[in-house]
Amino acid sequence: MEYISPQAPQQGLVLCADCGTPITPNNANLCLSCLRSSVDITEGIPKQATVNFCRNCERYLNPPTSWVPAQLESRELLAICLKKLKGLNKVRLIDASFIWTEPHSKRLRVKLTVQKEVLTSTILQQIFEIEYVVQYGQCPDCTRMAAKNTWRAMLQVRQKVPHKRTFLYLEQVILKHNAQRDTVSIAEKKDGLDFYYSQRAHAVKMCEFLASVVPIRTQASTSIVSMDIHTSTQNNKFTYSVEIAPICKDELVALPKSMAKSLGNISQLLLCARVSNSLRLLDPTTLQTADVTAEKYWRDPFESLCAIPELIEFLVLDIEPSGTTSADGRWATADAQVSPLNASSFGEADAVYHTRTHLGALLQPGDTAMGYQLGSANFNSTAWDSIPEARRPDVVLVKKSYPDTKKRRNRRVWKLKSMAKAEGEVETEGKAAVGRRGGLDGQKVEKDYEMFLRELEEDEELRAGVNLYRDPAAEERNRQRREDKARWKAMRAQKQAEKAAAGQDVMDEDDGDALTDDGFTTDGESEMGDDDAPGVRLDELLEDMEEMNIEE
Repeated sequence: MEYISPQAPQQGLVLCADCGTPITPNNANLCLSCLRSSVDITEGIPKQATVNFCRNCERYLNPPTSWVPAQLESRELLAICLKKLKGLNKVRLIDASFIWTEPHSKRLRVKLTVQKEVLTSTILQQIFEIEYVVQYGQCPDCTRMAAKNTWRAMLQVRQKVPHKRTFLYLEQVILKHNAQRDTVSIAEKKDGLDFYYSQRAHAVKMCEFLASVVPIRTQASTSIVSMDIHTSTQNNKFTYSVEIAPICKDELVALPKSMAKSLGNISQLLLCARVSNSLRLLDPTTLQTADVTAEKYWRDPFESLCAIPELIEFLVLDIEPSGTTSADGRWATADAQVSPLNASSFGEADAVYHTRTHLGALLQPGDTAMGYQLGSANFNSTAWDSIPEARRPDVVLVKKSYPDTKKRRNRRVWKLKSMAKAEGEVETEGKAAVGRRGGLDGQKVEKDYEMFLRELEEDEELRAGVNLYRDPAAEERNRQRREDKARWKAMRAQKQAEKAAAGQDVMDEDDGDALTDDGFTTDGESEMGDDDAPGVRLDELLEDMEEMNIEE
């Protein structure tokens, strides 16, 4: 008996109402070709549009008013292109992608896949292309930057001190956090810097950043540039005056009695050990510390008793630790006998002073230290007068001193970056931007900058807040010195060998000479050797990516 499997019932076919082609019945009774020819779901979507691009800042206009940075064929740029299409909300977007075009063609092509229900339970899908024309223009920020005197907000940063150490450090902190990216321009003034902004919010943001770095107080003012009486609108300019506390690291301060008691009954004569958003004060005799916040300082301000330029060098004759050590082991109290070096007045060269210092863990007999000589000083300070004479030390040591030799400078294979400044400055590679105006003393500026570099080498905690970059030019100079040294030693060995072969007495005529002009001693020892001065490790240095891109 033969088995016949049941067959599925066949669906009947109907003729297309337009072309008569047999098709599966549908609600429109039309084939796909006739349906597409009669219904266009992309009819309300423009096939060509424009995109605004600013060539100065390389940003695109994101409707309605914001300008955003975007790369070619990026998701951000695709979102901007789709936002320019007005009729896209009437269809369902399935897919969108870029079609490659020449970067210089000023054209962007986007392929879109959309769906739409044209009849009851009939969904039509269609793929089409849209061409965008890139129009060049200036954004409002670049327009104000190109014009003159069109800044909206100005930030004046000032500190009335006789040196530039604070601004040298502040410049590096700003560069590390890229806090200057919103500035229109930066101008250098006598006691500080002026930052110009196109928006008030950027100036306020900079004030908040400075408040987190240094102790400041801020004052704001507003001036009316123009006003429309018909619409009651005003064009204002905002000025923010920021004053940094005139207390710097390693300076000696004398606190009023009331403030000293409020800080845990600490001594009135203190050293400033660290400057951040608050002042860290240290008692060198007891290692007691106290933090003075910016709010507390400006409520009852005090000035430095001795500033950095007043430091003199002392020779440590003897030192005896007293047993008190700080929690981190950095400081230790000791009784020291010191004598001033390079004494200016008669009789001071042989003077010996006894003092209590916090540098017991660093100093050894024979070392040199920087300190303040208070025995013969006269201060116009009520806080100093309130200190009993028995508690007034003759000498206050601040830090260990290291010789400033050519060896130490040649070993420096790193550099710092500087902020771009307005006109009136002389840009120098590897030099700080602060203080390079023609009207300022160039030697004083160079001295302040060199002192700042030494501080970075000696204080690991200080250089942790800045970015140090490798200096290929300095590395090349050091490599050339090593090659010259090796060549010079080979020439001397060859000369001695020739004398020995000729039976002459082998003796180096230059053994007693000093350092030669090429930077090497006659005994073959390079001045690049190590010494007691601390330095920067190579693992702390960063690569200068901008310089690498220029070379590529």
